[in-house]
Amino acid sequence: MTHPSNRAEETRRWWHEVLETYLEDRSEPLNERYWSPMDTWSRDRIRTVQDEKIAAVAPFLYENSAFYRARFDRLGLAPTDLRSVDDLIAKWPVVTKQEMMEDALAHPPFGTYTACGPAEWADRGWMHFSSSGSTGVPRVFRYTHFDRKFWEQANARALYSGGLRKGDTAFPMVGFGPHVFAWGVQYTLAAMGLPVIPGGGMDAKARAAIIDRFKPTTLVCTPSYALYLGRVMQDMGMDPARSSVKWLVTGGEPFSGVAGTVERLQDLWGAMSLEFYGCTEASPHCGGYSCPEYQTGDENFIHLMEDIQVWETVDPDTLMPVPEGEKGLTVCTNLNSESSPQLRFLVGDYTRLSTEPCACGRNHVKGMGCMTGRSDDLINLRGIKFFPVQIEEAVRAVPGTGDEFQIRLTTQEDGLDVMEILVEHTDPSAANAVATEIRSRCEVRCSVAVRAPNSLPKSEMKAKRVYDERRK
Repeated sequence: MTHPSNRAEETRRWWHEVLETYLEDRSEPLNERYWSPMDTWSRDRIRTVQDEKIAAVAPFLYENSAFYRARFDRLGLAPTDLRSVDDLIAKWPVVTKQEMMEDALAHPPFGTYTACGPAEWADRGWMHFSSSGSTGVPRVFRYTHFDRKFWEQANARALYSGGLRKGDTAFPMVGFGPHVFAWGVQYTLAAMGLPVIPGGGMDAKARAAIIDRFKPTTLVCTPSYALYLGRVMQDMGMDPARSSVKWLVTGGEPFSGVAGTVERLQDLWGAMSLEFYGCTEASPHCGGYSCPEYQTGDENFIHLMEDIQVWETVDPDTLMPVPEGEKGLTVCTNLNSESSPQLRFLVGDYTRLSTEPCACGRNHVKGMGCMTGRSDDLINLRGIKFFPVQIEEAVRAVPGTGDEFQIRLTTQEDGLDVMEILVEHTDPSAANAVATEIRSRCEVRCSVAVRAPNSLPKSEMKAKRVYDERRK
């Protein structure tokens, strides 16, 4: 009989071998259009690789993660029952954030939902990151240097697709804290051989001066901060659209699918925007990215990398798969990690998936309309449900409104829950126009308070826009 520790090592070696089969250690692109040949794989090739990875990762997780072992046993499944994408979807219920939070509370501080234990961490640990979601206990994920190599290549495919080339200089303006976005991009830029101007720890005026003096071509930040920085430059007598900046690499907030925000950034900077999409739990590197062939006026979408992940959409109530083209919540199986592969994690963003070939030559699935809101962020006000991005679209639709806004939810003395929207504008009467736009999009009545331009707080990380102070 094989000793359990031997089985753990055997499955780890198998999983490593499969991962290494598809690991490209590139510092140069495949050609002028694509960083990797995987970008243009056929759908049959993609599915074959997904099946191969699932057959290897299932026993690896069973032997190396107590969380997954318990789940297999509870479901009455053996690791060999999961040999393909079809097996996975048919037999393995989605994993929720609540399950991970409960595991983290029961087994602090890291939980048991990853396959990076003390020995692996001591031997080849790189960094650990925590989820940056707006609800619940943060989940912590440890990653190795082996994982970092996968991140670099996945991110490089997205950055190269977005137009970054040798000769570009990047200016990251995101905090290097416990979240994944800044670190992943930083290491990727180095792997691509692109020089970096460090931009942490500066205020907006200092960053504007850096852009004016050193002429970076690429900014890395959240969409809301790009808007703020551009306004600061204008106040300093600079024109962002006439600056050296050609590319905006954005992440951390919904962007491409938010009507009005994309147009504001394009008008302000005159630069191409590349959205990075992912989540700490199951897609810590870039899982999705903007298409280089997108044409203004078409429905926006993002490409999802299926050779390294399996993407699905499920019904928000039943958590069962929905047909292609129907709106549902995103589910991700991460097949691109030594430390933290995950099976059918409920990311929870709303989108529609399409496998129609793209004009850019990629056959990977697309998220149509991009990601229009995470289920965790859904607001329920007196039985009416809507997303913060719908409020954002309403604010953007009113000429002259500032880039920031706030959603404040409170409970009146009579017990009625109410919503107030704070916007920036020079004209107090704009409140009526904003309220009308919100009613037309969300079918909810609210009060709107107008504040002076540039008076609402700004952040270089995710903008905090929802303040829920209702009585529970």
